[in-house]
Amino acid sequence: MHSYLTAALIAAIFSPLVAEAATGNGKSTRYWDCCKPSCAWPDKASVSQPALTCDKNDNPLGPEVKSGCESGGSAYTCTNQAPWAVNDLVSYGFAATAISGGTEASWCCGCYAITFTSGKNKGKIMVVQSTNTGGDLSNNHFDIMVPGGGLGIFDGCTGQFGFQFPGARYGGVSARSECSALPAKLQPGCQWRFDWFMNADNPDLSFAQVRCPAELIARSGCRRADDASFPAFQMPADTTWRPPQSTETAGPNEQCDSITWDAQKKMIETFVARLLAMHPRHQPNGDLVFVQLESFILH
Repeated sequence: MHSYLTAALIAAIFSPLVAEAATGNGKSTRYWDCCKPSCAWPDKASVSQPALTCDKNDNPLGPEVKSGCESGGSAYTCTNQAPWAVNDLVSYGFAATAISGGTEASWCCGCYAITFTSGKNKGKIMVVQSTNTGGDLSNNHFDIMVPGGGLGIFDGCTGQFGFQFPGARYGGVSARSECSALPAKLQPGCQWRFDWFMNADNPDLSFAQVRCPAELIARSGCRRADDASFPAFQMPADTTWRPPQSTETAGPNEQCDSITWDAQKKMIETFVARLLAMHPRHQPNGDLVFVQLESFILH
């Protein structure tokens, strides 16, 4: 399967009507903090209107309303900005972004076709619209909006829904069954992570800026003035996703992963087994753990 990034680059080079699109390699994380996203404020970029926000009842609000994550604020993330699968290969959604060499003026309400290049969902494609940014994001970083994906720095969900969301502050829920503890409107987006996204943990990606699909603009209400100058996203003719081979191995100092097992748990189990084999009569103390962990990693 040819990379969509390659197709977008070819289009950008040979079409005089297509503006230079942001492209590159980057990383992904996930979050859902319920706060008013940054691109929902006025004057962030040249757009038709700022990204939509909603009140507690999912009614759209104007751009001047203060964020629910601020004292006295009532603007929150609209629940329809959760991700959804278009087919087995492609999904749509929203993200907070930080693109190398750019600013909010260049990425607010811009859309990007991202191809995941590592992890359990390697080869899958997601088209996201940037509606937010963050001081904690690094270059070419896509923080995908996934209900139950972790609050991160801010918590607007308690104010919007009246209760503390389950899961870790960073990373969110750890099992599909925990999605049932979220508000009903957010449960499909939470389940999407364990279904279409394969519960991949912060996979790497390649990306290319594209014209925003109408489906994303319908939910955000925001279109960039230069949107038509970017290449349109072309749905692949073959939308069958082919999982990465379970025999695939990671390079030195890279995260191990496959379609069949959870890397972090497997690595811990292997380490503990080896540690106990070397010291069968002793309960490992803190110093011993660190010494043997260093030896295990380096050898």
